[in-house]
Amino acid sequence: MAVHHFQPEQFHNTIGAHEPVLKIADGDTVVTSTVDARGWDNQGESAALPSNPMTGPFYVEGAQPGDTLAVRLESMVPSRAWGWTSNVLAPNVVDPKAAAALPPLEIIRWSVDSEQAWVALEQPTPGLAGLKLEARPFLGCFGVAPPKDQAISTVTSGEYGGNMDYKGLVAGVTVYFPVFSEGALFFLGDGHAVQGCGEIVGTGVEISLDVRFTVRLLKGKKIGWPRGESDTHWFCIGNARPLDQALQHATTEMLSLLTKDFGLTASEASLLLGQAVEYEVANVFNPAYSVVCKVPKAVLSML
Repeated sequence: MAVHHFQPEQFHNTIGAHEPVLKIADGDTVVTSTVDARGWDNQGESAALPSNPMTGPFYVEGAQPGDTLAVRLESMVPSRAWGWTSNVLAPNVVDPKAAAALPPLEIIRWSVDSEQAWVALEQPTPGLAGLKLEARPFLGCFGVAPPKDQAISTVTSGEYGGNMDYKGLVAGVTVYFPVFSEGALFFLGDGHAVQGCGEIVGTGVEISLDVRFTVRLLKGKKIGWPRGESDTHWFCIGNARPLDQALQHATTEMLSLLTKDFGLTASEASLLLGQAVEYEVANVFNPAYSVVCKVPKAVLSML
């Protein structure tokens, strides 16, 4: 189990079968960095083209189609003291008349204090002068190479992961991806210092990150969609449009997890989900929307 320190010099705007930047083994840890969604690095300088340039891919030795790659997010720390967001709601999240009255799009800067773990507007308007939010850094876009040798834009997402923008993908969480290609080819990027559910202004507080992650290879374990495990929940992520299709993918994957991993019958899983399931709308801005289906570990501990 080795620890690799990798400093990227080039980035990708598609997730696919690109030449690996580093070969790693089951159990290895990687310490690396990302640029933000516009390609701005830790100095605020342009290091890559938008949108969502990715660090990687990392080739995991022994990974083959039909396996599962587990990625534990050990730490994610903003690498500069400011981030940026849009100032206006996405037109698709409000009624048409309200959308027509929305203000012009501007880019707004936020101060980010990693030591004190807060985020605040650099130049707040009077109505937001007292606003200070808890920083909860996470990766907006990451995953493995998709099936059929595709190279897919980092603005969207699918069963391979991608631009899911789920605010729950914070340090301490383990994310599970289905492997579709030799070596899995793991990518990461699109850091956020904080974001609400849905990414409804089209951004979180976009920022570059220093990231530490550890991989595990689950040989012969086949899953359909990204899964995750936090201290409190198991969850599954569905990515599609319309929104109900993303929900269907997430719920189907949770049904599979409960029946195959926890040994429930379909009827038992249905009874549990009907009364204990939780949903989060992770993203309603990207070409594919993302929905998270969650079950508390406190409930699963009763089984």
